[in-house]
Amino acid sequence: MTQKGLLLTLEGGEGAGKTTSRSYISEFLKQQGIQVVETREPGGTEVSEAIRQVLLDSSLPKMHPDTELLLMFAARNEHLQKKILPALEAGNWVICDRFTDATYAYQGYGRGLDQVRIAALETWVQGSLRPDYTLLFDIDVNLGMQRVRSRSQQLALSTDRFEQEQLEFFERIREGYLERAKRYPEQYRIVDAAEPLNSVQKQLEQILRAILNRAQV
Repeated sequence: MTQKGLLLTLEGGEGAGKTTSRSYISEFLKQQGIQVVETREPGGTEVSEAIRQVLLDSSLPKMHPDTELLLMFAARNEHLQKKILPALEAGNWVICDRFTDATYAYQGYGRGLDQVRIAALETWVQGSLRPDYTLLFDIDVNLGMQRVRSRSQQLALSTDRFEQEQLEFFERIREGYLERAKRYPEQYRIVDAAEPLNSVQKQLEQILRAILNRAQV
């Protein structure tokens, strides 16, 4: 797989504010004259969004962790083939809310699945394609879940299948993300997501300007 654009992924646990920040990042880059495609995982295409509904539906019986893993990569393959790769080939920057690092964090660290098997699926589905940069929105698990509960109450939303997990599950996910950030320092940029929104946006602007400077070299 070859790419002409740039793949920027946003990662983090529940309540970290990735979705809000995705809009800010997209608008900032557009102001710099960059063509941007916003998307998310699981999802991003009609088929992938249908798989997302299955993955998040708390009314369904509990699925086997391997089933969850395979569904994630099935949705990802469709997303790559129909949306991400064409956008990169066209020279666009793709801003994706979650990508394969989320699979390592949620299904690997969270569910305890073998990361070697995840890596095999990653190579099968993605070839050599990896994110150019990953912004990790790091937040204390308790604070993040407080935000999730507050949002659900305000919008009268029910929590999804993942949001209903125990705190220990999300602690493992956070640990996994931070371990991957240490392992791949060239890819990862950590954002303190516990800060107020204006502070988070200042962090993002600084990170994005540095990325832009490197992209222009």
